[in-house]
Amino acid sequence: MTYQTLLVEQVAAVGLVTLNRPSALNAINSELIDELNTVLDGFERDASIGCVVITGSTKAFAAGADVKEMAGLQYPDTYLDDFLGRWDKVAQRRKPIIAAVAGHALGGGFELALMCDFIIAAENANFGLPEVKLGVIPGAGGIQRLTRLVGRAKAMDMLLSGRTMNAQEADRTGVVARVVATEALLESALQSAQAIAAQSRTAVMMLKECVNRVDEGALGEGLRFERRMFQAIFATPDQKEGMGAFIEKRKPDFGRK
Repeated sequence: MTYQTLLVEQVAAVGLVTLNRPSALNAINSELIDELNTVLDGFERDASIGCVVITGSTKAFAAGADVKEMAGLQYPDTYLDDFLGRWDKVAQRRKPIIAAVAGHALGGGFELALMCDFIIAAENANFGLPEVKLGVIPGAGGIQRLTRLVGRAKAMDMLLSGRTMNAQEADRTGVVARVVATEALLESALQSAQAIAAQSRTAVMMLKECVNRVDEGALGEGLRFERRMFQAIFATPDQKEGMGAFIEKRKPDFGRK
């Protein structure tokens, strides 16, 4: 099957998905998420697939969500449509998913990587949730998942300033499983995925469910609250100014008083 935003192949018992919007640095739009969920639905049903790898290009895993698609949205439409609600289906898969990240993993791109079971990072990877610079907040689970990984202080430092962390800091703080040479990223991720796929499928899925249960109880409510706040922010002038400035390639003026 041919997809507009993805490249999909099977490597032995591993399903490999490559985000493929090079002109937009793999920025994530609704079409990409819908196609990704379609692919993952197929992998879930395919008994020959034991693990999944999601990757991007050397330059960018995904440089964010597609701001041009979101800039004109209004509240309460975002709430009524449950905008971003279907993103979290990625995290609900039973088979393990590895994110192989090189280059930029920012905003929605970082959130997508955090939905995977673990991240293998290239040396040139950088991670961040810089939504505050656009006058918005992360809305696809980034706040909840990042805080659980790095703790309150580090999460506040990153979220409130919009700063990024490089691969080495991500490794020290537990955001990624390990860092590898950029040219070895895909090979390393596939090796890990093949090792997982070689295990008992039942045991692997049960292990994933048990690990997720560690903090899943509180996570579900946190995800819903975060998404509602994200949807509501489309009622604010700062969202219009921040995203408009991004599209127009200028510094935003949030009218501070």
